[in-house]
Amino acid sequence: MILVLKKGITQDQKSNIRSMLFSEGYIVREMSEAGQNIIGAVGKGGKETDFFEQLPGVASVIPISTSFKLVSRQLHTEDTLVQVGDVVVGGERITIIAGPCAVESRDQALTIAREVRRYGAVLFRGGAFKPRTSPYSFQGLQEEGLKILAEVRKVTGLGVVTEITSPTQADMMMKYVDVVQVGARNMQNFELLKCVGRIGKPVVLKRGLASTIEEWLMSAEYILSEGNEKVILCERGIRTFEPYTRNTLDLSAIPVLKTLTHLPVIIDPSHATGIREKVSPMSRAAIAAGADGLMIEVHHDPDHALSDGPQSLYPKQFGQLTRDIYVIAPVVGKQLDFDYLDKAKAVDHLSKTNGTGVQRAAFLGEMGTFSHKACIQYFGTKMAAVPAPSFKAIFEAVKNGEVDFGVVPLENSLTGSIHENYDLLLEYDLKIVGEITLRIIHYLIGHPEARADTIRRVFSLPMVFQQCRQFLDRHESWELVPVKDTAGAVKEISESANPVDAAIASKEAAEMHGMVVIEEGIETNPRNYTRFVVIGIDQLEKGPRQKSSLIFSTGNQPGALYEVLKIFAENGVNLVKLESRPIHGKPWEYMFYVDLEADAESETFKPTFDLLEEKTDYLKILGSY
Repeated sequence: MILVLKKGITQDQKSNIRSMLFSEGYIVREMSEAGQNIIGAVGKGGKETDFFEQLPGVASVIPISTSFKLVSRQLHTEDTLVQVGDVVVGGERITIIAGPCAVESRDQALTIAREVRRYGAVLFRGGAFKPRTSPYSFQGLQEEGLKILAEVRKVTGLGVVTEITSPTQADMMMKYVDVVQVGARNMQNFELLKCVGRIGKPVVLKRGLASTIEEWLMSAEYILSEGNEKVILCERGIRTFEPYTRNTLDLSAIPVLKTLTHLPVIIDPSHATGIREKVSPMSRAAIAAGADGLMIEVHHDPDHALSDGPQSLYPKQFGQLTRDIYVIAPVVGKQLDFDYLDKAKAVDHLSKTNGTGVQRAAFLGEMGTFSHKACIQYFGTKMAAVPAPSFKAIFEAVKNGEVDFGVVPLENSLTGSIHENYDLLLEYDLKIVGEITLRIIHYLIGHPEARADTIRRVFSLPMVFQQCRQFLDRHESWELVPVKDTAGAVKEISESANPVDAAIASKEAAEMHGMVVIEEGIETNPRNYTRFVVIGIDQLEKGPRQKSSLIFSTGNQPGALYEVLKIFAENGVNLVKLESRPIHGKPWEYMFYVDLEADAESETFKPTFDLLEEKTDYLKILGSY
C-alpha cells in the first residue's frame, strides 16, 4: 500500500508511522513523488488500510493492486536510474554494454574492450562462469576470468558485467566486478536472487527462456525485497516454435514494462537472434521501441570464439551499429554519447582542480525547457543545471566563472539560426566545447478541464510559434503571448488558474507543473531538431575532435569569399555550415561563420589555417569539439 502523507506532517508523526509499519513486518520505502511525500509499505501486515488512514499525518492510503509491489510503477512513478560508476542506466543517454560472450584470455578481453570503448560502449560484458547446455562445452575461466575483467576496468575505464551462477561466487563478485548478471536459466533461482539482493551491487536480470513478464517482475521483486533497488531488466528473447532464429525477441515487452515498472530496460539482441546479421536490425528496433540500452556480443575473431561466435559482431560492425543508434536515439528523445566516459572523467578532474566539488552548467529558462533537457542529455548527472534568464546572462555567467559551462541553441531545422547567439559568440571570448542535437516535439498544454475549443490565449517563445505555425493557423482566434521560455509559460498558466490559457512546451514541463497535454506533436514538421552548443572558457575533453567552428571576415572585393572557400576545397576540408551575419556598426559588411569537419586546433590543420589567415581580414577559431 501507499501512504500519502499530509503536507504539515511532523517528524514525530512520520517516525511513528514508520515504527508502526516496521512492527507489522512491512518493507518500508519513503520517497517524494510529484511534490508529495509518500511511504510505500509492502508485506503481510495484519491490520486493514482503515487503521493506517486514521494515523496522525496520513492523508490517504492507496492499495497496490499488482502482485509485484516494489518494482511496480504504482509505488514508484518516477523512473529508477541505476548508477554504475560514472554510467547511469535508465537516464537520458543510451547505455551500450558490449564484449565477448566469455572471457577467453587476457589479450582477447583487452583487445575487444579497447575496440568497443572506441565505438561507444560504456560497460564491458564477459562471462567468467558459463552455464552451458552441454557439460562438455567451455565453462569459463572462473576466478581467473574475473581477474582479467578487473584488469579490463583498470586499463580501459569500462565498468565490467559478468554472470553469477551460484551464491558461492558472491565474495568473488564483490571483489572483482561492477555489475552482476542473473542469466535466463537462473531467473527463478530464488536463493540466487536473494543473494544478489544482499550483495547490493547493480544487477542485470535476464528474462527466463519461457517466462511471462509477470514472472520476470516477480523475480525482480525478490531482489528488491532484500534491499537492492539497482536492478536492470534485460529482455533476451523467449523460446517459441520459430526455428529461424535462436529465440524470439519480444520487443513488445519494452512498452509493457515501461508501463508496469520503474526499472530500466535493456535488450540483448545477440542471444535473442543467435545470428550475427540479425543483431543490428533488432538493436535499432529496440532503441526505437524505447529501450534504455543494449547488451551486444562482440568478438575480434568470432570464428574461433569458445562461446557464441556466430552471434558476435565484428568490432567494425559494432561501430556501424552505434553510429546508427546515434542517429536513431534523438528521435525517441535520447542520446548516444560517444564521449560519455571521457566527459565524466573530465568533469571529475574539474571538480578536483577548481575546489568546488560541483560543476555547474547554465541554460535558458526554468527546469523543464528544451535547453534544460539538452543540458541533462549532454552532461548527465555529472553537472548541476542552473537556470538563466537570457542568453546574454549565460555568456556572462560563463565569462565571470559563476558557472563552468553554458548550453545555448544555435539553429533549428525549421526556423533556422538563432542569430543572437551567433552574435554573442563573436562578442565573448569563449569556446564552443561540444554540441548536441535534440528532437523538439511541441505539446499544447493546459489545465485538466481545458479543451482546444475553449482556449483563448497561448503562451510560448516566439520561435516556438514559428515552428508550430501550421497548427496555430487553424486557430486564428487565439492570442499568442510571447514569453522568455517554454517551461516558464507552463508555470505561468498553472499559477494563473485560468482554464482559457494554454502553453506550448515540452511534456516534462507539463508534468512538472501539474498540467495536462491537450494536443501533442503540433510542430509543423516532425523533423524538428535544434542544435545546441556547449560554451566554456576552456575545452572540456582532450583527444581527437571531429568538428570545428570558425568566424572570419574578408575584404570587400570581388572573389574574396571564393578565395577563402577555395582553400577549404583544395585541402579536402568539408564545410557543413556557412552563415553570414552583419558586422555591427559597419553597414553592408559581414562576418562569416563556418562549421567544418576537422580539428582546426590540431597541428595537421595548421598549414590550412595559415593559408586562411593570408586570405582573411579577421579569423578566429570558436572551438573544436
